Amino acid sequence: MDILSIIGVILAFVAILGGNYLEGGHAGALLNGPAALIVLGGTLAAAFIQTPLAVFKRSLVIVPWIFFPPASRMREGIAQIVNWSTIARKEGLLGLEPLADSEPDAYARKGLQLLVDGSEPESLRSILEVDLLTRENHDLMAAKVYESMGGYSPTIGIIGAVMGLIHVMGNLSDPSLLGSGIAVAFVATIYGVALANLFLLPVANKLKSLVMQQSRYREMMLEGLLAISEGENPRSIEMKLEGFLE
Repeated sequence: MDILSIIGVILAFVAILGGNYLEGGHAGALLNGPAALIVLGGTLAAAFIQTPLAVFKRSLVIVPWIFFPPASRMREGIAQIVNWSTIARKEGLLGLEPLADSEPDAYARKGLQLLVDGSEPESLRSILEVDLLTRENHDLMAAKVYESMGGYSPTIGIIGAVMGLIHVMGNLSDPSLLGSGIAVAFVATIYGVALANLFLLPVANKLKSLVMQQSRYREMMLEGLLAISEGENPRSIEMKLEGFLE
């Protein structure tokens, strides 16, 4: 669990609600159904129009990474590759076949299978790089869904504000109706800006960093598998791959 994300969410609410309280306001003043409908509905609508269905589905799959990020397995991956290289030197590449069949990681399993099949290093690199870049691009596009929503949200908030002011101007003769219109106008702006800057944009940036972390792991795996295919000794492989450690 990512403790910084949890602290960030809590701190965001404390800062907004606490600041509002210190200024003499109350929490109920920030609760406005029409404003929430305009900002949330409009932002989602814009995202739906912009985003292909497959990308939007992927964005929903990876958003839990904010609180439960994929484990960083760099050191374990290096140890695993060194073990594979030791087996390959003792038993030949065919000795990796049982490991390929039982390997849970799809990317590593594909690489091991290519080694067992006797693929040339150039072919191995070409195939695994396509897999790496395709996954990275797909996940980055999913992360950018939240980035685009963060761009739309403040503008939708302004639309809500203008709609509220239109309501106010249309009811100048009836002071009892002015309060609700003014509330929608200002609260919609708060919702739009806060949603973008306290949630959507931070989520997008966090997801992009996690996607790149996953890509670095696959790149490390690729370099290790290439080194095995070229017959490098396990110690040299380990020293090379330690360069990927942060």
